[in-house]
Order: sequence, then C-alpha cells, then structure tokens
Amino acid sequence: MTHLRLFLSAFLGLGFFVIPLPMGGKWTVAFDVLVKQLQTGAPRLVAAWCLALVAAGAVASVLAHRREGPAWDLFRAGPLLTTARITGLGVAILVLADLGPSWLTGPSVGGFLWSKLVTAVGILVPLGAVALNLVAGYGLLELVGTWMQPLMRPLFRLPGRAALDDLMSWLGSYSVGLYLTRQLTVRGAYTRREAFLVVTGFSTVSIGFVGVVASTLELLDLFPLIFATYFVVVYLLAALQARVWPAITIPDEPLVPTEPEPPLEGSLWTEGWRRALARAESAPPFWVLAKRGLVDGTLLAATLLGTILAVGSGATALAEHTPVFDVLGQPLVPVLQVLGLPDAALVAPAVLAGITEMYVPALLVKEAAAPARFFVCILSISQLIFFSSVAPMMLDLFRDLPIRVRDLLGIFVLRTVVLVPLLAAWTAVLDALGVFAGR
Repeated sequence: MTHLRLFLSAFLGLGFFVIPLPMGGKWTVAFDVLVKQLQTGAPRLVAAWCLALVAAGAVASVLAHRREGPAWDLFRAGPLLTTARITGLGVAILVLADLGPSWLTGPSVGGFLWSKLVTAVGILVPLGAVALNLVAGYGLLELVGTWMQPLMRPLFRLPGRAALDDLMSWLGSYSVGLYLTRQLTVRGAYTRREAFLVVTGFSTVSIGFVGVVASTLELLDLFPLIFATYFVVVYLLAALQARVWPAITIPDEPLVPTEPEPPLEGSLWTEGWRRALARAESAPPFWVLAKRGLVDGTLLAATLLGTILAVGSGATALAEHTPVFDVLGQPLVPVLQVLGLPDAALVAPAVLAGITEMYVPALLVKEAAAPARFFVCILSISQLIFFSSVAPMMLDLFRDLPIRVRDLLGIFVLRTVVLVPLLAAWTAVLDALGVFAGR
C-alpha cells in the first residue's frame, strides 16, 4: 500500500504536470488541457464560479475584521488588500455586465484579465491544490527533495524540495507553484528567507505561455532557442538573488516551529526512497488529501481573484492607455542603441512595461525587427515580477514573510538591469550568426 501511494504521487505529478500531450498542433500538459477545456467548454459556468469566488473574497475580507477564529484568518488583511478585493468585485461586475468605461472593461484591459487570468487562476488553484496535496502528501516531495539537495543548496541556498516547487511553475503555472510554496512554508518546510527566494526567483512563466509570447512575436520557429535562453537566465538570476538585497534582509528562520531535517543515513538514492516511503506510509487516505486540497485551493482562490483583477486592471490600463511607459522609456533609448539593439525607440517602453503584465511588452514590439522581438520576448518572460497577477498573489499569500511592494519593485529593477545587457549581448551574437536572417 505504501509503494502504491508513492506511485500515485509520482503518477499525478508526472502525468498531470509533466508528461507532454498533443493539443491543437502544439505540445502541452494534461493540467493545461483540462483548464482550457473548462474555459472553452463551459464558459458561463466558469464565469459564475469565478464571480462567486471574487464576491466571497470581498465579503469575507470585510467580515474578517469583525470575526474571530481560524476560518477568518486567511481573509483578514490590511486596508489596501481589503480595498483591492472589494474593487476587484466591482470590476468583475462591470466586465461581465459590459458596463463602465471601455478603457477599464474593454478587451485589452478588464476583458483580457478576466478571460485570460482570472478564469484560469479560478480553475488552476483549486484543481492544482488537489493534485499537489497528493504529490506532496504521498512522498514525491521527499523523493525529489533528497535527490536535488546537493544541487539546490550550494547554487540557490535552498533545500532540495524547492526543485519540485520550481517544476510546478515551469510545467503547470506560477499560481500552482505559489500554492505549494505557501503550504510548505506554513508546514515549516521553508524558512522565511527560503520561501522568499522560491517565490521571487522560481515563480516562472510556464512553458506553454512562453510559446504564446513567441507565437505573438512570430518567433515560434525559434522556440527551442528561446526556451533554452530563458531557462539559463532564470537560474542565473535566481542564484544572484539569493546573495543580494532584498533576500539577505529576510530573517532565515521558520514561519512556524518545526523539526530540523534529519541527516542523510545513506546514499542520496536510498535515502530519497526511504523518506518518500515513510511519508507515504504516514499520510491520510486519498479522499482526505483531495478534499483538503480542494477546500484550501478554493479559499485561496477567493482571496486572490479580486486582488488580481483590481491591481491588474490598473497596471494594464496604465500601459495600454497612457504614455507613462513611453515617457519613462525615453532615457533607455540611447542605452539600447549603444547595446546595438535595433528599433530602440520601440523596445525602450517595452523594457519597463513588463512590470504591468508579461504579455504587454510583446504587443508593443510586434512591428520591430526580429532581433528586437527576440530580445523583448526573453526579457518579458524573465523579469517575473508583474503586477497584473503574480505580484498581487505574492503580496497576498506571503505578507507574513513579509513580502512588500518595495521588495518586488527592487527585484524587478535588479532583474531588468542584469537582463538588458546580458540579453542584448546574446542577441547580437545570434544576429551575427545569421539566426534572424529573413525574419
């Protein structure tokens, strides 16, 4: 029975999030297929479900300030997050009723966020929580964590189990990865600093969305090169972030009291299996873990969706309907020209617009030369900190680490300052090799 539980954990982890499946001429994973099928096959049901979650989050956040008990703790937040959840409910009603100003509810702002982000997160988090509870509960976390321990600690100053967190973001969604990180943090599996590093350095854009950005920029035939570049720079930056501000200012202590990880008693291979089987043997039944994951994921989604819609709409509207990023980007034009990038005037606003939403920079440079499009493609998916969804989720889920707006802004600046010259040099090398010829 113990081996069967471990097999079930591995099957769900690998089958649901890892094993590629063909869909519409592209390769994706079962989790992504399920989400898309629900979005397209039952749009009204999904919209009603997400609206109910947004409304529940707003109402519960108001009531939580007057109620006591652990059930209300998840919704108890400061005035800014509470206001964001209430505002998100208002935006959701306006978008679904097709009311209000077009700059807010139109297809490029509120409509885009609702159809592409809110409905996806509203499905992803509850279903992903079910799968991840089984993955973590039946031993796969211990197996992967033990085997990856010699790599993760020296490179990223993280325990081996962070590798599974990372994998969930790559193959599922950053929302799934953030859920797993939160669960492990409140279990005492990460210190505050470790959780901060995982959240801000490994909440990566999924492989599927990398393909979407590449396709938008008409660079899908370069997908292997794009993904390989993205893969390398993400880990370079994660290693750097572990050694600089703001991570080094976060206390390296657990959020809750916990037992220290036991020392290795044999080889990594045998110790990984021993720990995994021990976890599987002590785990509760399948249905208990699944129910717990569904409840946790649903409550979590209710806290997140309103914030995503409120903050995301403001950030995206700023990029779409104001010249703010054109003005802010002007000082970057001569810098990009010195670095040898073509169409520097188009690229400069895109460099900064990534803080609003990862997809916006791609829309700003669709008419640029191929090297400039390649540069922006990698940059936008590698900056990681964007305020349409992932930043509000980080602020909401990990306010007790704490994660602050200033931290996220600082990390965005750090990643951008490192990425711009690095990617410009790599783009110049590829251009000299003729990679962009004819595009």
